Amino acid sequence: MSATDLPTPDAFMPDPISYRQIHGSCHCGNIRFTFDWPGAGATIPVRACGCGLCTKHGGVWTSHPQGRFALTIADEKRVTLYRFGTKTADFHICTTCGVVPIATCEIEGARYAVVNVNTFDDVDRAQLVAAPADFEGETTENRLARRKRNWTPEAASGGSGSRS
Repeated sequence: MSATDLPTPDAFMPDPISYRQIHGSCHCGNIRFTFDWPGAGATIPVRACGCGLCTKHGGVWTSHPQGRFALTIADEKRVTLYRFGTKTADFHICTTCGVVPIATCEIEGARYAVVNVNTFDDVDRAQLVAAPADFEGETTENRLARRKRNWTPEAASGGSGSRS
């Protein structure tokens, strides 16, 4: 058997996950993100949070634990990080246009996020399937465990842009 007859390393690996890359941003483009959704499914489940902040800002969120996100901020001076309630998540608010495209949370040294589907630049809204979400009364410990389980982890660094 010659070296050319040997199976490639890929022959032993399962099929790699294919990702659908979704782009999103605030209205003026100062805060941008890419969100890699695993698979090419026709629908994306979203959560319509009923808290005061999300209701007032039109926050409808999605995440996928097998996905990944990258956040780019053009001008950090034009971003406010807002925390409320348990103060365990940062809502990234653009001070120029007022839009909240992403919320992040650091857990055990890793950053996770949910992205606001109302800030997607390249997704047909008919693909979004909404369900109400209510996290009132959830303990901080349970909230962080849920986020670690369900939110999207940050992509490995090395891309362009700044991390806020």
